[in-house]
Amino acid sequence: MVTEKSLKTFSKKSELIFEQLKRDFIGQEEVVENTVIAMIAGGNILLEGVPGIGKTRLVRSLGRVFDLPFSRIQFTPDLMPADITGTNIIMKDEKGNSKFQFQPGPIFSNIILADEINRATPKTQSALLEAMQEHTVTVMGDTMKLNEPFFVLATQNPIEQDGTYPLPEAQMDRFMFKLIITYPNLKELNEIVSMTQITMDEVSEAVCNDKELLTMRRTAKEIPVARDVLTYTMKLVMATHPNSECPANVSKKYVRYGASPRAAQALITAAKVRALINGRYNVSYQDLNILACPVLRHRIKLNFEAITEHVTTDDIIKEIIKELGHDIDLSMDKSMKVVKKTEENTEQQISNDTEEKTQEEPLKKSKRFRKK
Repeated sequence: MVTEKSLKTFSKKSELIFEQLKRDFIGQEEVVENTVIAMIAGGNILLEGVPGIGKTRLVRSLGRVFDLPFSRIQFTPDLMPADITGTNIIMKDEKGNSKFQFQPGPIFSNIILADEINRATPKTQSALLEAMQEHTVTVMGDTMKLNEPFFVLATQNPIEQDGTYPLPEAQMDRFMFKLIITYPNLKELNEIVSMTQITMDEVSEAVCNDKELLTMRRTAKEIPVARDVLTYTMKLVMATHPNSECPANVSKKYVRYGASPRAAQALITAAKVRALINGRYNVSYQDLNILACPVLRHRIKLNFEAITEHVTTDDIIKEIIKELGHDIDLSMDKSMKVVKKTEENTEQQISNDTEEKTQEEPLKKSKRFRKK
């Protein structure tokens, strides 16, 4: 059960985390917030963006702020699965007997940066599947658990297509979020250049350790979710399928197939964390709507008609939210709904009084004329 004390502790710790990350990473508030949400929720992130906009710096800063070890894997076409997971090496003991000794790979860390993951072959990409979902690694029949908390942030370049291998759908589905990191605006670029002239060293400090992070994760799982919110989540995910029980009109026209049940799980889990970060005990429609694009955009497969008309998955998700009738303007706190309802009733009463007075005036005039 989430208490007021645990809620305040969670919210305060989140503020400290964001405050330290902003010292190293300028701008991209939405990307930073969603990255922290995924890390607390226990998910993984696929980060898409051109080179040189701070993807590696963000991951290094996360390692410093959470005081966790960080490993970087540079994916290349000649990278092998054993280069990621590790391998058994023949060693000799003091008596000269040969035996296998496991040499762990870079996957045995807490924060993993899979840089340019789409440059590796599908065989190598599949080495991350088990690690991302089960947090285990199997080498020559032996299954080993990875360190907790475990977090994978994979990057890919959307511009270059030569020498790349598209990620399989099974692996795409294992990413909680797909985040799009864009170029900084003029103000942000000015801050980046000004900081570069002084120092490029990371100045963020550790404000959260592994035990505190796991405690925050357990706290988020205890957040209750209203039945109406759960139903809306299921309808939102089902609406992405053109052949489901409740498909959206836009899905029938532009979608080949939609999101999996794992998407609904990820949406609820992430929404719980976002609610706690904002100091709330419950998940709102607004939490789901804001997180819908990061959770669903990489899980929806467009058809040929959508590609030719330049329709994106984000366009489809926003249209589905409108069709379901729970856009962000309608998702407000209960107290705000009461205030809005009271204002509407007051305006309606004023309107009715005005109409009654307008109708009474001609009657009074007609009576005066008849009297004369």
